[in-house]
Amino acid sequence: MIRTRRTGRGYALRGAAVVAVVAMAGVTAGCKEQPASGSSAAPSAPAGSSSPTDDAKPGGSASPTRSAKPKEPVTASPEPGASSTTPAADPQGKVLMASGSEGKQVRELQARLRQIGHFNRSPTGYYGTVTVAAVQSFQGKRGLARTGRTDTVTWQKLLGMTHEPTAAELNPPTTRPVAKPDKRCLTGRVICISKNSRTLSWMIDGKVVSSMDVRFGSQYTPTREGTFSVYWKSRHHVSTIYHTAMPYAMFFSGGQAVHYSSDFAARGYNGASHGCVNVRDEGKIAALFAAVRNGDKVVVYK
Repeated sequence: MIRTRRTGRGYALRGAAVVAVVAMAGVTAGCKEQPASGSSAAPSAPAGSSSPTDDAKPGGSASPTRSAKPKEPVTASPEPGASSTTPAADPQGKVLMASGSEGKQVRELQARLRQIGHFNRSPTGYYGTVTVAAVQSFQGKRGLARTGRTDTVTWQKLLGMTHEPTAAELNPPTTRPVAKPDKRCLTGRVICISKNSRTLSWMIDGKVVSSMDVRFGSQYTPTREGTFSVYWKSRHHVSTIYHTAMPYAMFFSGGQAVHYSSDFAARGYNGASHGCVNVRDEGKIAALFAAVRNGDKVVVYK
């Protein structure tokens, strides 16, 4: 938003200049994550946090956990879809996954841990502090060193105690109860977004095709409510204001868009956007991005 300062002679900016600048801001505006309190100049992760967040390393860092340096470094071959970060070696075997890892194998790990009561939420595909704590719990009960890293010994023990996750176990509809859709969502192709339930449902002719968790702007940078339409899609978008990535962005109101947020995946509801609708499941937002067309309706309601 552009504000003008009132003086004794009137507004500093007038007429066509204001219109031109506002129009440009509407197209180029972007969203950057901030703390839930709504501070506009917040870092992407809380500094000095000592308790586990939604699924991120305390302090917001997503770097792998350090371990004692072995005599001969051993590295693990990355799994398909996993991050390129290579965790340090572990005395229990090669480290397959650790804090900061992402991908399909992390999602499978979380689903298997959930089967036996060590992971109490839906898989996210992100290896944060919640996953570290779950792995430590599993390792402690099996007499293994509680490193929090998933090495080959830990992985094999987990495989032996669990079954291959089903599609529903790997990708539950949402971690939160999906709200009853607003009546405006019951006709046509609609991205139906409930602020109260913090869920998004992709609906076609009144039927829910997919659902996912979302978060919104803070009280100082609220996500607008109402009926809109997707006017621009940008797969690899980067905010021109905050210079942060907004993958799978689907703009519906000025600079506000539905998009994937790695910060949301890491910190969950401990943060907020600058007005955008954040999605934390990259697989689901990728599928939604592929399905949605320019002109499809967007409804944001409480």
